[in-house]
Amino acid sequence: MVKIDGKNLKIDDVVNVSRFYKRVEIDSKSIEQVKENRIKLENLIENGERIYGVNTGFGDLLNFSIGREKAKDLQRNLIRSHSSGAMEYFDEEIVRGAMLIRANTLLKGYSGVRPEVIELLVSMLNSGITPLVPSRGSVGASGDLAPLAHIALAMMGEWNVSYKGKILNSNDAFKIEGLERLDPAEKEGVALINGTSFMASISSLAIYDSINLLKNSIIASALSLEALSGTDDAFREEILSLRPHPGQINVGRSIIKIVDGSEIIGNSRGKKVQDAYSLRCIPQVLGPIYETIMFVKGIVEREINSVTDNPIVLERSYSGGNFHGEYLAFSMDFLGIAVSEIADIAERRIARMVDAKLSGLPPFLSKDPGLSSGMMIPQYTAASLVSENKVLSHPASVDSIPTSANQEDHVSMGMISSIKARRIIDNTTYVVAIEFLVSSQALEFRKFNMGRGTSAAYATIRKNIRPLDNDRPLHLDIEKLTGMIKSGDIIKNVENSIGKIIDL
Repeated sequence: MVKIDGKNLKIDDVVNVSRFYKRVEIDSKSIEQVKENRIKLENLIENGERIYGVNTGFGDLLNFSIGREKAKDLQRNLIRSHSSGAMEYFDEEIVRGAMLIRANTLLKGYSGVRPEVIELLVSMLNSGITPLVPSRGSVGASGDLAPLAHIALAMMGEWNVSYKGKILNSNDAFKIEGLERLDPAEKEGVALINGTSFMASISSLAIYDSINLLKNSIIASALSLEALSGTDDAFREEILSLRPHPGQINVGRSIIKIVDGSEIIGNSRGKKVQDAYSLRCIPQVLGPIYETIMFVKGIVEREINSVTDNPIVLERSYSGGNFHGEYLAFSMDFLGIAVSEIADIAERRIARMVDAKLSGLPPFLSKDPGLSSGMMIPQYTAASLVSENKVLSHPASVDSIPTSANQEDHVSMGMISSIKARRIIDNTTYVVAIEFLVSSQALEFRKFNMGRGTSAAYATIRKNIRPLDNDRPLHLDIEKLTGMIKSGDIIKNVENSIGKIIDL
C-alpha cells in the first residue's frame, strides 16, 4: 500500500503503483486541507474575484469573461477541446504514474478541487481503470495539457479505458466498479490538466530503470574486464580519491568488490602496464553517470511533491508558472546523455572482445573461426543502437515553439526530453545485454577462476544462455538477457554473493 499526502511521494512509490499495481491510500489529514481550500475558492468566486480559468477563457482567450451560469460548461469544454493528442497510446504504467502524481499534487490543497476529484483518481488506480492516452501533444507548458485532458475526459465518462484486459468506455467500467463519473465543478478541469504529471511519470520510471541499468552495467564491465584479462590497478581507491568525485570512487569500489578473488585479474597484475580506456576509465565514465542519476533523482522527487497547477488558490487566486516543465526537460535531456554513455563505452568493450588482435581470443569468439561467425553480428547491433542514441541525445529543451497565439511564448518541450530518455534507456539496456552475452562467451576461453561477483553473474547468465559452440540465432538470447537486466536477476545473485554493489 502506498499512502499519498502531497509531501512524501518517492520514485519507488510511483513505480510500485504504476508498474507493480500497488494499491493507493489517501492521507486523511491532507484531504481536510483540500476541503478547506475548496471553500476558499468558492468564497472567492462568490465575492466576484476574476480568476483565470474559472470565469475567464484559457490561453490567449483569457480576456473573455465567463458568467457563473456557464462555469461548469467552461470546465467540460476545456477538457473536451484539449483532448487532442496524437499517435500511439502511452504504456499503461506511464498513465498510471501520471494519475498518481496528479492525485498527489492536488492533495497538497492549493488547486481548489473537491476531494471527490482525488478520490476518483485513486479509485481508478485501485480498480485498474487506465485511460487510453495518445503519446504526442504536450509541449511541456502549460504542463501536459493534451495527455492529462484524456485522463480527465475518461473521468467524465467520455473516453475509453483499459480495464481487465479489455478496451471499453470509462463510464461502463465505472458502473462495474460502482464509481460515479466526474461532473467537473469550477476550476476542476484546469486543475486536472494543467501540470507536469506525465513528464514526471516518465521521468520517475526513467530514473528507476537507469539505476537498475547502471548496476547491471557495472557488473557487465567487470565481466568484460576479466574477459579481456585486464588489471584492477586503475580502480584502487588511493588513485581514485586523488580526484575525489564520489561517483568514480564508488564505481571503483564496486568493480574491486565484484572481481575480488579473480585469478584472471591476479594473473594480469604486474604483466600489464595499463589497459585501454574502455576498461581503465570505467570509474571515470560510470562515475559521472552515477552522480547524474542522483542529481536528477532529487529534482524529480521534488517535482512529484510540488504544486504544478495554475492558478493557485491561497488567500486569493494567483496566476503563476509552476506548470513550466523546464526542470524536467533539462533533467531528462541530461539523463539521456548520461545513459547513452553507458552504451557507448560498453560497445567499445564488445568490439575489443570480438577483435582477436585486441583480445588475444579466437576471432569473434568462435570455436570454429571461418566456418562459424560467432559473436560478429551482436557488435553490429550494439553499434546501431549506440548510433541511434547519439541522435536521441540531442537536447529537446533548447527548442521552443510559441503556442496559444504567443500568450504561451516559451515552452519546455520536456515531454520530448522524457520520451527520448526512455528510448535511450531501452536501447542501452539491449547494449548491456549484448555485453553480457559477449563477455560470458569470451570467458569460455579463459582458464583461470573468476572473481566472486563475476562468478555469480556468469552462473546466472548460464542458467538461461548456453555457450555458443556452433552458430545459432542470437536474437532470443539477447531478449532473454534484456529481461534478466530488467528483472534485476543478475544484480540479485551478485549481491547475494558479495553484498550491495553500490549505493543508489
